[in-house]
Amino acid sequence: MKRRNFIKSTSLITLPIFLNGYGVSAMTRSLFGGGFGADNDKVLVLVQLRGGNDTLNTVIPIDQYANLSKVRSNILIPESKVLGLEDGVGLHPAMAEMKGLWDNGYLNIIQSVGYPNQNRSHFRSTDIWQSGSSADVQETTGWMGRFFTLDNPDYPTDYPNADHTDPFAVTIGSTASETCQGVVSNFSIAYTGTGNSGELFEGEWDNVPSNCFGNELVFVRESVRQSNAYSKVVQTAMDKGKNLSAKYADDNELANKLKTVARLISGGLKSKVYVVSLGGFDTHSAQVDGADVTQGTHAILLKTVSDAIGAFQDDITLQGLEERVVGLTYSEFGRRIQSNASLGTDHGDAVSLFAFGSCVNPQILGQNPEIGDDVGRGESVPLQFDYRSIYGSVLIDWLGATEEQVKEILFDTFQYVPVIKGCSPNATSSPEKTVASFEAKILPNPARRNTTLHFNSGGEQVRISLFNELGGEIQVLSSKQWSAGKQKMGIDMSRYPSGIYFVHMMSSSRQTTLRFVKL
Repeated sequence: MKRRNFIKSTSLITLPIFLNGYGVSAMTRSLFGGGFGADNDKVLVLVQLRGGNDTLNTVIPIDQYANLSKVRSNILIPESKVLGLEDGVGLHPAMAEMKGLWDNGYLNIIQSVGYPNQNRSHFRSTDIWQSGSSADVQETTGWMGRFFTLDNPDYPTDYPNADHTDPFAVTIGSTASETCQGVVSNFSIAYTGTGNSGELFEGEWDNVPSNCFGNELVFVRESVRQSNAYSKVVQTAMDKGKNLSAKYADDNELANKLKTVARLISGGLKSKVYVVSLGGFDTHSAQVDGADVTQGTHAILLKTVSDAIGAFQDDITLQGLEERVVGLTYSEFGRRIQSNASLGTDHGDAVSLFAFGSCVNPQILGQNPEIGDDVGRGESVPLQFDYRSIYGSVLIDWLGATEEQVKEILFDTFQYVPVIKGCSPNATSSPEKTVASFEAKILPNPARRNTTLHFNSGGEQVRISLFNELGGEIQVLSSKQWSAGKQKMGIDMSRYPSGIYFVHMMSSSRQTTLRFVKL
């Protein structure tokens, strides 16, 4: 029997340790059924927004306001209330702290992030985002777990050790994040609260049978030993650490989790990755207050996120740790463009991400999604950036991975995206660098049987795909090296029904998404 299946078939799916009330588990197994140098002291904080965040009422495309008002007038934030960032883009009015980060050059926004053939199921899409896989692959490891495995292929055997005394990752919560799931064990421990300390009994198993069951008993005992060892290291960091920011609010769930992260980093814990989460973003109804659309469930959630991240960044900065820590938000999908009759939004496709910290590239990457005047009922924000390119770019610029390792861990068609601006030997981007777009158009639009893509090529390899309004990649139109200069490519739409379609173009350094209608 494989160890993963053994653990799943027993009650020992997780073994909690209570460290002053904080549960620590080193044995969490996957529910899906790093190569960094020793001198790299960088820390990545992943913030999961569970439920699927409505990106169009978070990062608001002001230049698309006229058409947005036609299809979500009952929930759309009034243009006068939007917190403007730059021409055509603003934030929800509840996100004043995030606006402050932007003003100080501490915020990066990546527009329209997702994956081809978007799965609108919470469970499956979360699996995809955490595993770093394509939509048609059932991956059993997490993307960060595979990164850690590069330099630690024998984990968890003989860990911790003299070279690796601290847990690789920490999840603030009761269950270790699947993002850090390795082949055998999770590289993350789960750390949940304060109270009385304690340890698991390791047992005295002198007569272990020499069979598969005996092997698993040895594995369980070693996992208990590992958990106990990590618990002491974490408790030491907690005792030594401190918080300096006065911005944390006791009633802010996410802020309390990030406060713990800041204290552990301050206390000297050498963990590379921290994962925190906030639920409630599945806003099918009552997303806004009917009397005031700037208030309601979504506003409360966004204020919670904004205030928590603002307090955390303030704390990290006051402690002089700002050049060591970068954060990244993610959510399993966005919401549809059209609102529903219940003052809410339904499951959609791409979503905007926030990267925060003094070392991020303080720009908005990508273009505002195009909102047509004939939005389909199932239409959502279309893909611009593959989420694995965001992960891979952060791994390269922040945790020291190579492009070859990123392609091994994630996918071959990796596109570098300049999320990080500096503070790291590997960071190659700068505040002036952004992601270029193709000069392209589709004519005629609307089209009947055929239409033509016109674009300017730089002489690069370009992948051109056709998507439907549900985020499905229905045809790869071309994937080849194009000559430099003006190009055109015919698109035969005769076999497809009437509706809304998107052409997605991507090279190693440019991308564009174009919307058109077939009559």
